[in-house]
Amino acid sequence: MLTSKTKVAMGGVALGVIALWLIPGWILTLLVLGAIAVPVAAYLMLDPSQRRKVRARGRKRLGA
Repeated sequence: MLTSKTKVAMGGVALGVIALWLIPGWILTLLVLGAIAVPVAAYLMLDPSQRRKVRARGRKRLGA
């Protein structure tokens, strides 16, 4: 069976392929940049202590 993360990833890829056919290039570029910019902006809005917690959690997950 596929995990839920795998299903979400496969759905994202399928949606991306469909978007390549249906959406003009410059709008698609804006969508991709927006998808990258939102999490980056959210991370930059965190306090330094919250950023440390996020980084520590990421390192903890890498070792597991």
